[in-house]
Amino acid sequence: MDEIFGRKHFVANVVWQKRTSPDMRATIGAGHDHILVFALDIDKFKQIVKPLEKTDEQKRTYKNTDNDPRGSWVSSDFTAQGYRPNQMYKITTPGGNEYYPPEGRCWKNIESVYLKLFEEGRMWFGNNGNGVPRRKTYLAESLGQTAWTWWTNAEVGHTQEAKKEIISLFSSSNAFDTPKPERLIKRIVDLTTSEQDIILDSFLGSGTTAAVAHKMNRKWIGIELGEHCNTHCLPRLKKVVDGTDQGGISKAMNWQGGGGFKYFYLAPSLLKQDKYDNWIIDERYNADMLAAAMAKHEGFKFSPDESVYWKQGRSTEKDYIFTTTNFVTVKELDRIHDDMKPDESLLICCKSFSKACADRYANITVKKIPNMLLGRCEFGKEDYSLNIVSMPVDPDAPEFVPAGPPEKTKKKRESKEPTLFHTGDE
Repeated sequence: MDEIFGRKHFVANVVWQKRTSPDMRATIGAGHDHILVFALDIDKFKQIVKPLEKTDEQKRTYKNTDNDPRGSWVSSDFTAQGYRPNQMYKITTPGGNEYYPPEGRCWKNIESVYLKLFEEGRMWFGNNGNGVPRRKTYLAESLGQTAWTWWTNAEVGHTQEAKKEIISLFSSSNAFDTPKPERLIKRIVDLTTSEQDIILDSFLGSGTTAAVAHKMNRKWIGIELGEHCNTHCLPRLKKVVDGTDQGGISKAMNWQGGGGFKYFYLAPSLLKQDKYDNWIIDERYNADMLAAAMAKHEGFKFSPDESVYWKQGRSTEKDYIFTTTNFVTVKELDRIHDDMKPDESLLICCKSFSKACADRYANITVKKIPNMLLGRCEFGKEDYSLNIVSMPVDPDAPEFVPAGPPEKTKKKRESKEPTLFHTGDE
């Protein structure tokens, strides 16, 4: 991932406990997977990441033994490590005991802050009022728990849970090999996004990310080149929309269905090479497909005019695009120009054209397919597997300067005593 995102954008390596018991077939069973976290702007990412909601078990630790009107609370240590002169004051408890910070520590806040906490009833001195000072933290005011890099299967699910979710949707005969539990994806979505944010999964697999994002009121984009796009993703997401998918996080989110999605398929490569290695337009493209593709490549909206054939798309109210596989002659160009209004402009994309057409009119640009496209993106490939040959160079990284050979030191006299690995043959 460093090769793709850059080491300076690395945030954390989260370890997910994916199993509930060791694999008895393995010498040492693999019980975890890694979730690598990268961020384009780490400072901004820190502001985006949300605390985790406390679990029911954590909430049960909050009590209200003194009937505090603020509700349940837990007490925490009121000391901090180190020595700070303005945090070394004396605290007198309601029962009259006096306390100073223990050796090597100081109070957590300066005295004025402590006095305010005391006046507001946010300090705790034990049931008898003479205990060591501790600060109250209220459940109602708690923002949650900071996430760390160890995610247990009790918190976010495991592979067996994920397989059960898939089987409930597709039966065991059509189960996906490596599904992820919806609770795991929910944890990631909860931490880093808000409602209506857009989530991208470039390897959609069985559709778990899209299903979870949909149930959590996020927008989503899923990409999948495998056949399970049709066998798993599409039927699964239909069940999410109509509300029949009640597995995974559905009950936790009170999901009853709703919304919708658009399904697109990847068109073939627009250009391919013939047997002479010349780039040509793929024959699978008909006239409309070619016109739509060229409009997209050139930044136009494909919207053919019903009455004017050369107005196939537009970028502004007066700027148009026209794509044709015919040879464009001067006569054809003149006819189009005569049909244009003075303030209109046109881009013509064609297989070939007369040289006289090149600069004939200031408001008409003529370009040849495929020359106008080569170099913009990669054509003629069906397999887009990642294959990074070398790591990109970070221009901000300091230049590496070798330290040079180590300094020579005097050779120590060898000991005559045998070492741990001495064989006695020497």
